Amino acid sequence: MAYSDRARVTTATSRPVAADSGVAPVSIGREAPRGGVFGLLPELSRDALGLLTRCARDYGDMVRVRLGLTRAVLVNHPDLVEEVLVTRNHDFRKHVGARRLGSLLGNGLLLTEGDFWLRQRRLMQPAFHRQRIAAMGETMVNTTLAALDGWKADEMRDVSQEMIELTMQVVGRTLFGTEVGEDLSRIRATNRVFVEHFRSRLFTMMILLPDRFPSPGNRRYRRAVGDLERLVYRIIGERRASGDDGNDLLGMLLAARDEAGSGMTDRQLRDEVMTLLLAGHDTTALALMWAWVLLAQHPQAEATLHAEVDAVLGGRPPTAADTFQLSYVEHVVTETLRLYPTAWVIGREAVRDTEIGGQPVAKGSTILISPWVLHRDPRFFDQPEEFRPERWADGLVQRLPRGAYLPFGAGQRVCIGSAFAQLEAMLLLATIAQRFKLELTDRTGPVEPLPVVTLRARHPVMMTLRTRRTNRSA
Repeated sequence: MAYSDRARVTTATSRPVAADSGVAPVSIGREAPRGGVFGLLPELSRDALGLLTRCARDYGDMVRVRLGLTRAVLVNHPDLVEEVLVTRNHDFRKHVGARRLGSLLGNGLLLTEGDFWLRQRRLMQPAFHRQRIAAMGETMVNTTLAALDGWKADEMRDVSQEMIELTMQVVGRTLFGTEVGEDLSRIRATNRVFVEHFRSRLFTMMILLPDRFPSPGNRRYRRAVGDLERLVYRIIGERRASGDDGNDLLGMLLAARDEAGSGMTDRQLRDEVMTLLLAGHDTTALALMWAWVLLAQHPQAEATLHAEVDAVLGGRPPTAADTFQLSYVEHVVTETLRLYPTAWVIGREAVRDTEIGGQPVAKGSTILISPWVLHRDPRFFDQPEEFRPERWADGLVQRLPRGAYLPFGAGQRVCIGSAFAQLEAMLLLATIAQRFKLELTDRTGPVEPLPVVTLRARHPVMMTLRTRRTNRSA
């Protein structure tokens, strides 16, 4: 059933849709084919993005599927997304796949639930106030400039790894407030283990043996967790002993107090620092990697970005204040996150019998929302497969229905670091674009997305650095 011929369904729990509102009606689909013994789990493992797209196209906005032993509901319409993430959010919790990250992130803000989550969110929110984030812009730019001093014209680099390295340094310095130096190499080494561990088991997290089972991979993973944990506890202990909170993120977390005057324990700090350290660099790194690929594939967009950077900055390094004038840079970031959302799927689990779109959903059901599918839906985006940063220039983001564009989630669980990530992406993109033009090479081949915990590239993204001649000031 094509998008254009779906029947209109208005439910009591979703926002009413007027006939002339421009918001596409909800179509309650039917159950997808059951598949074999494991349902559609093997197909999800082979081609997750294709499967989710086909289910939305062929079966409607709410599709019931079987993934192994799990009954899942795919939600593919903004009104239904709004129900799950906003109006009925108390009926759901993070799904079991995400909860498997708890062996690494503990009870960090990403995974915790209920009253404890609310306390932690309130404690952490002041650290992510926009003015405090803006003050970190100088660190973001200076870290990038130092890295670029090691780049040479006409050399070839794996941009996916370069962006991970760069954003890891940024988050280390904004989180800990010092040169991370030797500690960064330990963070880098453990991060590689974590990526491979979850990459190898993403689609079978619900049926595999637990992380404590003594397999070689699990032992390697637990050693990496322990190594990073010891590093984080050491830094927390040194900071407490010094009595100097500092103005970095860790200092703000150390100083945070709830209504009763209580702060975070070392264990709570450990969990939040681990979450910020690992989640805080990976998402921005991937967004930047996809941005460089898209710009290299679209020379006119690349030329427009370079022209704006040169005109606004005049060769000087960017500041947080400059982002208000770098509108095309912002549109490039926004459009990149539309086409390649780092969080390509959002999972929830029903904690009680409930309903979505007026349809019953049993306790224990898994709900899957795919920003990849929603962001490429022709009902909400004209020519959705095309990279067109200019589409955001006329206030599109205000006209979209809530839930149609959600690179950072939605509702009360929206990513607390979204402002940090957006500022970092814009400043790093502008700083690098001042000096270099990045070209895809013959060695790169097609750049294919690999949907694991985040949306990565399947293979190294080799690009050649070309020096740009700009009116760089002295």
